[in-house]
Amino acid sequence: MPRILLIDDDEHLGPPLAAYLRRYDFELDCALRPSDALRRLQQQRYDAAILDVMLPEMDGFALCREIRRDSDLPILMLTARGDVMDRVIGLELGADDYLPKPFEPRELAARLQTILRRRRAPAAGADSSPAPLTFEGLVIDLARRQVLRQGEPVELTGTEFELLALLAREPQKVFSRDEILTRLRGHEADLYTRAVDIVISRLRRKLEPVDCIRTLRNVGYTFAGVRQ
Repeated sequence: MPRILLIDDDEHLGPPLAAYLRRYDFELDCALRPSDALRRLQQQRYDAAILDVMLPEMDGFALCREIRRDSDLPILMLTARGDVMDRVIGLELGADDYLPKPFEPRELAARLQTILRRRRAPAAGADSSPAPLTFEGLVIDLARRQVLRQGEPVELTGTEFELLALLAREPQKVFSRDEILTRLRGHEADLYTRAVDIVISRLRRKLEPVDCIRTLRNVGYTFAGVRQ
């Protein structure tokens, strides 16, 4: 059963949400303060975290940055409805997804299922494991969900890895932003296309000096790595 950590200072939110998510085989723990959340993350294993933007001690953005210093734990941020800047900042800091408040618990469960599905490696076994994608200066191991840049491992979030794998599986194919959103999420959703640009920007920074993602103005993105 996947374990999820909710960090939200609303003490009335956690218990009913935990009861609801058990229907979907999620175990939800709750932390009211970032300091408690960081302690729990160091001492216990969690499969994902849900961060509210408005928190005591430090806001959700600072907490997201703190978690991202040494972890690629999937992060879903709860933002104010209609506040696009909150969503942009959260995604730039490495959040995997966002959900505006107030939200429907069923949608939260669906978002959690999606980001956790991204993290699942294919079943072990030589026959079923896909071969690594090897390019000049870059190796993408789809089975182990690992990326090597010039021989050095690169830490990617689940969303970053899925986007890179999507592009690299079909080099030179042009993907529109809408197509990327649909392929990654599995359905049309309230995730504006600016989010794709943000994740692409993060990927490019992490892959430097390997320059393999091209932008086609007003069209989309393509992978331009050289096969080896």
